[in-house]
Amino acid sequence: MRFNVDRVIELLASFLAVVVVLTCHEFAHAFVAYRCGDPTAKLSGRMTLNPLKHFDLIGLICFTLVGFGWAKPVPIDPANFKKYRLGLGLTAAAGVIMNYLMAFLLYPLFLVVLNFMPAIPFLTSFLTYLLYLLYAYSLSFCVFNLLPLYPLDGFRIVDAIDKRRGPIYRFLSKYGYYILLFLIVESFLCRIIGSYIPFMNYMNILGWVMEFAEKIFGFPIRAAWEPAFGVPFGQIWRSLLTW
Repeated sequence: MRFNVDRVIELLASFLAVVVVLTCHEFAHAFVAYRCGDPTAKLSGRMTLNPLKHFDLIGLICFTLVGFGWAKPVPIDPANFKKYRLGLGLTAAAGVIMNYLMAFLLYPLFLVVLNFMPAIPFLTSFLTYLLYLLYAYSLSFCVFNLLPLYPLDGFRIVDAIDKRRGPIYRFLSKYGYYILLFLIVESFLCRIIGSYIPFMNYMNILGWVMEFAEKIFGFPIRAAWEPAFGVPFGQIWRSLLTW
């Protein structure tokens, strides 16, 4: 019975974390586009914190199954930007910047709950899971979206700075979506098969990329906050791996 309660708490926290991370990410795109002169997202009802306006079914399923996914791209009309390339670049980068700021601000809240909140049945466990997953998903979504594959933000950033539209750009534009789906499916299958054949865990291409990137991107956050709470640097991170 205890296992079932813990599992429900974990699933609820995971769902809420996904909703918050995806919604804030897309809202940031819409808001920055509007501030740069393009009202397209606002007029189409996307400059909102209503999560139902932002979900992409396939992206949400991928996020749920594998921990990687995407939301419905915010519509923009670059012709409306006051400064074309600046507006395009800022709008493309807004989502990943929002997620990184969220990770930076949520990690100390997680440390507060983990270290100082009294043990209240169910509530403490739920808040601990929720705040950690908000941090982890924010960081993961930030890193994942930097991949230069359509429809991710990394491709849109490349689109903003690449004036030549060379063969690499055209290849990523045409096949990026399929490469992305392949990497997600491959990661999902490696996780499933890896529980029976451990060697398959080493074949998880997207998993290796994300783990490496998250350690680099997460290092400044952990280095900034853990010593401030009197926690030996890296101790929390090592203990999380045993959850």
